[in-house]
Amino acid sequence: MSATSAYPAPLLPFRRGYDRLLEVISAFLMAALTIVIVMGFVFRAIDLSLVWYDEIASIGLCWLTYYGSALAALRGAHIGFPGIVNAFPRNLRVAAALFAEAVVIGFFILLAVTGIEVVDILKGSTMVSLPGVSLQITQSVIPITAILFIIAELLRLPDVLAAARGGGFEDHELKEALENLENTNPADKGGQR
Repeated sequence: MSATSAYPAPLLPFRRGYDRLLEVISAFLMAALTIVIVMGFVFRAIDLSLVWYDEIASIGLCWLTYYGSALAALRGAHIGFPGIVNAFPRNLRVAAALFAEAVVIGFFILLAVTGIEVVDILKGSTMVSLPGVSLQITQSVIPITAILFIIAELLRLPDVLAAARGGGFEDHELKEALENLENTNPADKGGQR
C-alpha cells in the first residue's frame, strides 16, 4: 500500500490489522517449519529418524505457501504484467483491472467451495505418520486461505482501481532492478580508485 493510497480512511486500520495478522501467521509458520526441518536433520544425523518428519514438513510448506500467498495478494506482490496493462487507454485499463480482479476472486470462490468439499470427503481420514491427526485439519488450509485471499483482493481493490484510473500500475520488479543496478555501480557515479 502506497503513501498516496486511495484506500477509504475508515477501513485503513482493518487493512493494517489484516496485513499484520497474515504477516504473524506466515512468520509463525516459517519458524515452525524451520524448527521441524532442523529437528528432522538432527534426528536423522544421529540415526533416530522421526517417522512424522516428512509428512509434517510437506504440510507445513503447503500451509506457509497458502498463508504467504494471501499476504502477498494483500500487498499486491504477485506476478503481474503492468507494462501491458499500462499500455491500454485509461478506460480499457480500468476494465482490464476489474476483469482481472473478478477472475481472481471467482477462482478463489471456486477454490473455497471445492476446498470445503474436499475437507468433507476427508472425514475419518488421518495422517499416515500421526494417526491421531485428521486430514480435515491439514487440508482445511485450502478453504480458509481461499477466503483470506478473497478478503485480501477486496481490500486491495481501491488501490487497484486508483492505479488503473491514474497513471497506471507500478512495475515493482523493474523498479527494484533499477534500484539494485544503481546501488551496485557506485564507481560509475563518482570515479574509480
